[in-house]
Amino acid sequence: MQQNIITLKDAVEYQKGAVVSKEILKTSNGTVTIFAFDEGQGLSEHTAPFSVLVQILDGQAQINIEKTPHIVADGQMIELPANKTHSLQALERFKMLLIMLKK
Repeated sequence: MQQNIITLKDAVEYQKGAVVSKEILKTSNGTVTIFAFDEGQGLSEHTAPFSVLVQILDGQAQINIEKTPHIVADGQMIELPANKTHSLQALERFKMLLIMLKK
């Protein structure tokens, strides 16, 4: 059986003034999604009912957890705890892998 091999950085392309996403896996236990954010783009403050892991694949972002800012760069990962407010802002264009784990 042949498996699909994905190069994460190449799975989504940047688009000027936009956020682009591509869900690459969805199961009853969670999702894996790749995002590309143009500089200045972001996600407003929100919560998720599940823990989320974010790995930066390219560039860097400011990720706020409960209003505390964290600068996360290429190759780094951060956990967004369930039911805690979080938001993010592209300090430069960046790509990230988001893994949502349901309990």
